[in-house]
Amino acid sequence: MARLEQLRTAQGVGLPPRIKSEIKRELQRLKLVVEMIATLEAERDAIIENKASTHINSAKIQALHKLKAIGPEFATVLVGEIFHRDFNNRRQLASYVGFAPSPYRSGKVAHDQGISKAGNSKGRTTGIELAWLWLRYQPDSDLSTWFRARVGTTKGRVRRIAIVALARKLLVALWRYLETGLVPEGAVFKR
Repeated sequence: MARLEQLRTAQGVGLPPRIKSEIKRELQRLKLVVEMIATLEAERDAIIENKASTHINSAKIQALHKLKAIGPEFATVLVGEIFHRDFNNRRQLASYVGFAPSPYRSGKVAHDQGISKAGNSKGRTTGIELAWLWLRYQPDSDLSTWFRARVGTTKGRVRRIAIVALARKLLVALWRYLETGLVPEGAVFKR
């Protein structure tokens, strides 16, 4: 707040009182948000370190966090947005996230138009971000090998379409891992 008193306008005069009070209120809000974020991160870290086993899905969060490429934030978001639900099959999972195909049928014409995007958008974007991380930190897994064989060194649109397909496959593999303990082929755990 002392620095606020030292601020000057372009004309060299001090800030008007109303602007000072508005800046002070914004700084108070910022301080509150930073404290809230610190509290949330402490709760998240307690779940990861198995100190807060009262969380309903703590076992799922801990299991995801063991895999290389999945940090505490990704594990928490994936469980909070997607894996807190029960799915009967991979199609239900893909539909919930918005990775299900969108069919087009008119008369004798029938084909898929791509993914529907009618699902949990945060889960979908997290899945796509995780797919990019998976390629980087799990390069020898079957999923990464599948992606490289499919795309190769191609850039642009083909690569972006394929990463969505990889994200769908990855989410299904992680769902199977959480439900049955089946680790994705070639996946590596953290040390």
